[in-house]
Amino acid sequence: MRTNCCGEVDKKLIDKTVQLCGWVATCRDHGGVIFIDLRDRKGVCQVVVDPDTPEIFSIAEHMRTESVVWIEGIVRERPEGTINENLVSGAVEVLAKDLKLLNLADALPFQLTDAVNEDVRLRYRYLDLRRQELQKNIILRSRVVQQMREFLQNNEFLEIETPFLTRSTPEGARDYVVPSRVNTGQFFALPQSPQLFKQLLMIGGIEKYFQVVRCFRDEDLRADRQPEFTQLDIEVSFFTQEDFMQLMEAMVREVFSTHLGVSLPASLPVISYAESMRRFGTDRPDLRIPLELVDVGDLFVNTDFKVFASVANNEKGRITAMNIPKGGELSRKEIDEYTEFVGLYGAKGLAYIKVNDLSQGIDGLQSPIIKFFPDVALSVVERAKAKDGDLIFFGADHHSIVNQSLGALRVKIGKDLNLIKSDWEVLWVNDFPMFEVDDKTGEYSALHHPFTAPSGGLEELQNNPQILSQAYDMVINGYEVGGGSVRIHQPKMQFAVLEKLGINMEQAREEFGFLIDGLRYGAPPHCGMAFGIDRLIMLLAGAESIRDVIAFPKTQSATCLLTNAPATISDKQLRELHIKTILPKSVKQ
Repeated sequence: MRTNCCGEVDKKLIDKTVQLCGWVATCRDHGGVIFIDLRDRKGVCQVVVDPDTPEIFSIAEHMRTESVVWIEGIVRERPEGTINENLVSGAVEVLAKDLKLLNLADALPFQLTDAVNEDVRLRYRYLDLRRQELQKNIILRSRVVQQMREFLQNNEFLEIETPFLTRSTPEGARDYVVPSRVNTGQFFALPQSPQLFKQLLMIGGIEKYFQVVRCFRDEDLRADRQPEFTQLDIEVSFFTQEDFMQLMEAMVREVFSTHLGVSLPASLPVISYAESMRRFGTDRPDLRIPLELVDVGDLFVNTDFKVFASVANNEKGRITAMNIPKGGELSRKEIDEYTEFVGLYGAKGLAYIKVNDLSQGIDGLQSPIIKFFPDVALSVVERAKAKDGDLIFFGADHHSIVNQSLGALRVKIGKDLNLIKSDWEVLWVNDFPMFEVDDKTGEYSALHHPFTAPSGGLEELQNNPQILSQAYDMVINGYEVGGGSVRIHQPKMQFAVLEKLGINMEQAREEFGFLIDGLRYGAPPHCGMAFGIDRLIMLLAGAESIRDVIAFPKTQSATCLLTNAPATISDKQLRELHIKTILPKSVKQ
């Protein structure tokens, strides 16, 4: 229907006849001459409708924005002073010789150029998708995924599909379950990941597998999470952890070079989980921010300040200091706001010291609390490497609260005070603990998943609760974009890990028997990882939310405003499934 796309019309086509199709972005009547900005996926082209062609002029007069039209016309130079340098087609325009209205649009619920509520955008997502910013993100997503596919195929990986209808297995989040009509009273689960199947593919001798796959997790949402999401899933046999990480680095390096023009280091930095938690309070540090946490608990062990001394003498406690360069300029109001912020993470308060003049010793420090520990205040300042004009914030509580609150505060202050020192920081975090232990119950849970290999043998696994795992995450600008591990490939080790997690042999066979049986028949050493495509594209596009890089996302309440899903189903469907819905009293019937 067209000879060219709107965004391709330029000076090379002057005096030539072109046929264009697209949406009417704007339609302006300037003294009897109508100017149409015609838009398609490739860009915008200005079309001029002259009153000398009354038949098509009449059609143009009655068009609404976002109507779909076909135009035939002659490309000509724009008059001097009307060139738009921001458009590929900005130096030319098309004088319409024929025009057909393919579909007249109704009055729009909102203008595409307006800033509107996100719920409205999601309700009319098909209109929202026409916006240039969103189209740019969707195009970027397609091209990045295509490049990653090509990279893996060039490295002899096979793209293989795994089942969506499978059984429920514990992987850290709630499953979405699907009732089976044929097998009464039984349920499938939608996969949280293809983890077990890709391991079975390795046992099956495939050796190199990947898949761009939809995964499903019934969990609370955030800006960077959705109930259904896309990941690039990868698994290999006969690779060391280091070799595999280097291969994944190479793929990401190509993506950054191609789509951002950014050259990542030849070798990405690697830090351990323990170091990351100690320095940044998180296992996904944003290294663009030059603030770090410094442990000062040992300085308070013998102090009379009981609030800090009790934490310092508790093995589960942590006291950290974080120095803010030139933070002494912060007002009391701003400090109070940061105190409220850390309260969101369970912190009971936020102590501080302003360093006014170190030459005056303790008298050069300003704080409501240093009178309680004057003997160690200067030691804290020295360890935090604070200078005149700086401000030191403290966290003193259970280590998890300190890590979460000070880690989040570090990022917030870094952004608030424009301390970000670079555009991109990509790194690996490795040597994660194998298990997390509940302080109250003493129960173990897998920090990653129960199929991750420990860093030691069976004896160490059984005797060392702090044993590390062979797991690794890729972190970009403070976001975990990919995670993986070396897998357990021996049945004895797999049984031992499950037993440590409170899963006995009978339960293990019930839930994972097919995997454990597979491990018995010559499972090769294997490892892998998965990249979160939505989160990766969000970062590459500079978007605020993954909803801005997904064609049809859900809201934060896991609903689709476009289709009004989830929804009730008919009584007939329920009867076929032998299911009856019993709603709690709090839910309106």
